[in-house]
Amino acid sequence: MAVAQGIRDGSVTAVFRRWDAPRVKIGGTQRTGAGVIRFTSLIRVDDASLTEEDAHGAGMASLAALRKANQRGRGAALYRIGVTFDRPDERVTLRAALPDPAELAELAATLDRMDRGRRTGLWTRTILRLIEANPAVRAPDLAASLGRETRPFKLDVRKLKELGLTHSLDIGYELSPRGQAFLDADGPS
Repeated sequence: MAVAQGIRDGSVTAVFRRWDAPRVKIGGTQRTGAGVIRFTSLIRVDDASLTEEDAHGAGMASLAALRKANQRGRGAALYRIGVTFDRPDERVTLRAALPDPAELAELAATLDRMDRGRRTGLWTRTILRLIEANPAVRAPDLAASLGRETRPFKLDVRKLKELGLTHSLDIGYELSPRGQAFLDADGPS
């Protein structure tokens, strides 16, 4: 989160990641805890070429800290990714916005459509009710309680998050005020 805040205030201008192949594209964006960031450059670098300036630009206290942070990773190549703050995450405002009756109907229709699109059946309200009853519970535990794999479960939660109905905690999730208002209006499960 400190790095994301640094990107937002401009003190962090690059991040380093170890990958086998690049996982971001120049011009692409990603949501973070501090808002939406934009990728401005992508360069493969050699560990030996890193400098104290690189470390400070990445929000690290020292070159040693930068090297230590990049010892591990999901690949052999080290990439320097230029980053800049793009905009606030619109979902933050959406989560706090209590829906009016028309928005409640629109949310219900959207969730119904999402449920119909799934061969396994209804899932949207099931996950919302599960999160409501189990805030701050690890995603693998929530997924297991439904007999699901963690990764697809997290993707489903992300879809609900896009609608402003949930948000992530340090561990697990909780309903947003918008999500709680929707469930309250939607009635019992």
